[in-house]
Amino acid sequence: QVADIAKGGYILKDCAGKPELILIATGSEVELAVNAAAELTAEGKQVRVVSMPSTDTFDKQDAAYREAVLPSDVTARIAIE
Repeated sequence: QVADIAKGGYILKDCAGKPELILIATGSEVELAVNAAAELTAEGKQVRVVSMPSTDTFDKQDAAYREAVLPSDVTARIAIE
């Protein structure tokens, strides 16, 4: 996972199967996203948390990596800033 930090964005906490919601956070907001994901998961939701320290760097990654982290068919996304 350390190598993924250099890619600008990575999956910090994943769910089993396809996510219903992706929470995207950076810095001090990551803890908020992880806590929210835990509560939503307890309610039966499929939630993925993505840490995105650098959108510019993430945007420069190949399409396969970007799609693996932020699948285009999962449109329910919340960015916490």
